[in-house]
Amino acid sequence: MKKLSVIALVGIGLLAASCNKDKSAQTAATATEQKVAESKGEVLPVDVATSVVNWKAFHKGGMAPRWGTLNVKSGDLSIEGGQLTAGNFVIDMNSIKVDPASVTEKDKKPADLEAHLKNQDFFNVEKNPVSDFKITSVADLKEAPADAIAGANKTVSGNLTLLGKTMNVTFPAKVDVTDNSAAVNAKFTVNRADWGIKFGTSESDPAEWMISKDIEIAVDVKAKK
Repeated sequence: MKKLSVIALVGIGLLAASCNKDKSAQTAATATEQKVAESKGEVLPVDVATSVVNWKAFHKGGMAPRWGTLNVKSGDLSIEGGQLTAGNFVIDMNSIKVDPASVTEKDKKPADLEAHLKNQDFFNVEKNPVSDFKITSVADLKEAPADAIAGANKTVSGNLTLLGKTMNVTFPAKVDVTDNSAAVNAKFTVNRADWGIKFGTSESDPAEWMISKDIEIAVDVKAKK
């Protein structure tokens, strides 16, 4: 019986490894926390009513994806000489929502998953009610990767804080600047383990083994006068 169980687990692992088709965003380059870019020039407040962070997570191998949104609580973008030079935004972790369309199993409920994500199994929002992103550099993007967001024209680096831990991430982004507004759009993948986000007591815990470490983050941040 034990031998059959082991064979079954191996089979599941091989199936999962070959089924990562739902992942659609480039993995962001990660590094240690960097110096935040100085805010100078014109500082535009983030429009929290129209800004949003979308997320997507998976079971192993990209199977049974879940997705939803997070609200942007506050922030600003700095513009100098018609270029984005600095900025930051704060994410309200208590606002995490699960799109009902991503929960197809009859015995699962979006509200239950939302509560699960908020508790100590994942983001522990009681202890960490907000996350934030602070730009450390913005550079021209010469050639956008195939999986970058459409219209990507900049490489953005910034300190991303999740679960109280800060790591620097770098990704292609579409940055639009006008006389009265600025917008940053990007989609990238991070490894949740880099921030110590885990489900289960250890790497060998079956609960942790069945959940992919990939989290797709799609940023849509708008600022205006």
